[in-house]
Amino acid sequence: MKNRTWTYVLLILAVAIGSLATLCVQLCSQRRMLLKTEYQDWRKLNLILNQIELNYVDTIDRAKLTDAAVQAVLSQLDPHSVYLPPVEREESETSLAGGFDGIGIQFNVPNDTAVVIEVIPGGPSEKIGLLPGDRLLQVDDKVIAGVKCPQDTMVRRMRGHAGTKVTVTVKRGEEIIPFEITRGKIPNHSVDAAFMTSDTTGYLRFSKFSRTTYKECAEAVQKLVDSGMTYLIMDVRGNSGGYLDQAVMVSDMFLPKDAMVVYMEGAHRSREEFRASGRGKYQDLKMAVLIDEGTASAAEIISGAMQDNGRALIYGRRSFGKGLVQEPVNFSDGSGLRLTTARFYTPSGRCIQKPYSEDYELEVYKRYADAEMVNADSVKLSKGGIIPDVFVALDTTRATTFQMKCTRKATEMRFASEYFDHHLSELSSIDSFDELTRYLDSAGLERKFLEFAKRQDGIEPAPGEWEQSREYSLVRIKALVGRYSKLGDSAFYYYWLEVDDTYHCAMKR
Repeated sequence: MKNRTWTYVLLILAVAIGSLATLCVQLCSQRRMLLKTEYQDWRKLNLILNQIELNYVDTIDRAKLTDAAVQAVLSQLDPHSVYLPPVEREESETSLAGGFDGIGIQFNVPNDTAVVIEVIPGGPSEKIGLLPGDRLLQVDDKVIAGVKCPQDTMVRRMRGHAGTKVTVTVKRGEEIIPFEITRGKIPNHSVDAAFMTSDTTGYLRFSKFSRTTYKECAEAVQKLVDSGMTYLIMDVRGNSGGYLDQAVMVSDMFLPKDAMVVYMEGAHRSREEFRASGRGKYQDLKMAVLIDEGTASAAEIISGAMQDNGRALIYGRRSFGKGLVQEPVNFSDGSGLRLTTARFYTPSGRCIQKPYSEDYELEVYKRYADAEMVNADSVKLSKGGIIPDVFVALDTTRATTFQMKCTRKATEMRFASEYFDHHLSELSSIDSFDELTRYLDSAGLERKFLEFAKRQDGIEPAPGEWEQSREYSLVRIKALVGRYSKLGDSAFYYYWLEVDDTYHCAMKR
């Protein structure tokens, strides 16, 4: 009887367990049915994130996961479709806006301490008394000197909304001076230099296509024409691009009516053409355009437009090859997308965009390995970018061991900073190239630089090394010292052109 009772108990338990297991399977099956979705259904991403939030073993950071998911999706597209968190989006827009809020200085960081190179005329720093050569020690209560503070962090600390105050503590000689500065609107120039290099040749260099580029270029070109320019050398080397409309407007200055500047199209964007209005004042001005592997996007558009319309010869090396149209998609939380929607094509139908690859960001370095930088026959015609009419090889003969050591330690830049410290009043009063040249030629820079390199960095040229790189090094030193004069960046490029092979090729037209 007892054994029979246990048998009944076991049977009841078996039935119960079986029923419970069946119920669990049914519940799991129902849950799976609730989550059923087509593989191509965009809702899957939301369903996955929702399941993580409901069931994951630990507490999660929703914002961090969302950003990671978005970035992972965009990484499967092209290299230029990107997600920008709020801070990055604001910085991206500020860099091209043509102006920003801040204190109005430019600085270098030659030796873990920021040194003011230029105080922007009319800006808050000039009004309060900051001077070129001042060492930036502290921003409010944050020390930024001698602590390996990243340069972008320094910039962020000094920027802020117009009308707000910031205290910047500087070292001037042996004196420590705190300046309370009220931030204001600061112009963000895209034209780095514009000056005459001969009686009839003008040189114009700009670094980006910001909201003010057309206005700046138009003013600069007119001043050069008024000074006698009949031949313009436009330098867009290292120009990373920017706004399409500015590239079109600058191109319009030089092209005849209805000449095509560029066209774009994509899977969801029909072909859209941009043509010259015919109102440009400089349609008959002789031109050359200088490009290199750093020339990208809007800078490639203007280069391609000048080339395909026969308006200018292009000198240099194959450009970067960034020919994708990014449209902004902004969200209410301050973040945004820069989504590629079309490709750019030159007037003759060449796609500017280079092929995507696993080493896309390192592709320029591969050009060195493939000898493309030194041999015209190695240029890959099918690899995108603008191909120059006149190839100019990269000069590698200047790269002595001494020169490379100086470059790694920023010896030349630090020498220029120290020299300015001891000759501030002399340099700060110079406002013409002739005066600056007379001064620098008599300054004994060669001897002083070699002494500085040995004293500060323990670097000495081996026999024959200085003779090999002397011309290049002295020009660079003059350019860096000259930048501390009132001529600013124009002085730098004025001297640099002396050893610029691409410029000299354009001068031989």
